[in-house]
Amino acid sequence: MTFDFGSLHREGHSEPAPEIVADDHRLAEYLATETGRHLIALRNQLEARDVDPWDVKDAGDAVAHEFLVESLRRWRPHDAVLSEEGSDNPARLSAPRVWIIDPLDGTSEFSEPGRSDWAVHVALWSRHAGPQGDLTAAAVALPALATTYCTHPAPAAVPPAQRTPIMVVSRTRTPAITAAVARALGFDGARLGSAGAKTMAVVAGVADVYLHDGGQHQWDSAAPVAVARAAGLHASRIDGSPLVYNDRETWLPDLLVCRTELAEPILEAVQNFTSLR
Repeated sequence: MTFDFGSLHREGHSEPAPEIVADDHRLAEYLATETGRHLIALRNQLEARDVDPWDVKDAGDAVAHEFLVESLRRWRPHDAVLSEEGSDNPARLSAPRVWIIDPLDGTSEFSEPGRSDWAVHVALWSRHAGPQGDLTAAAVALPALATTYCTHPAPAAVPPAQRTPIMVVSRTRTPAITAAVARALGFDGARLGSAGAKTMAVVAGVADVYLHDGGQHQWDSAAPVAVARAAGLHASRIDGSPLVYNDRETWLPDLLVCRTELAEPILEAVQNFTSLR
């Protein structure tokens, strides 16, 4: 059965104040938070109707994408958009500003009642920020936790925990390199859903390392990486090279976000592992 999206009650939204619209950081925070509010209302509706999880996923992706794209078209009409749920727009490659969004990161977790490890990603890339352009504003909402992390004001730095460092990994697949690094450095592990949820666990100090290899796109990491950097964390490819956004190829398969004092030993352990392949 295919669920009729047209039968959904569309949640209204409050108009942002002019000072929010005028500021990229605050607009990113507003958009991520408001999208999350729509998704919570939607999930409650669908759970009450006992809708099939596959239709819950599709409805969540569609409603979140529609709200974000329409909002950006209204408040940032001259900016380009790269969205997981939309077709790629070649004009972004020459645009001075590009919003890189993942309207619903962790659709599987969103479709499972009670799970909170899904997120909304909203990031802005600017051509004028560095020689290759860079991320300049972002927000990651964890709607089921009623929490949004943003680049300004940045999340407060969390002091190192007096425990064994924790590495967050995928619920369904642990890449060999991740397992090898955790063993080599004596890390504990924890499983979470979306990339946004995993990265924000490091930002919040609940975990210390997020090491991913083998399957992501720019929208999976853009907003989480911008927020992690604002919080003073290390963020790079797993070989230590910079993460490049608004590249022609959307594929950006690996990622390391961690406490700065852990970056050097992790990158060394990665190099040791790859040299043995």
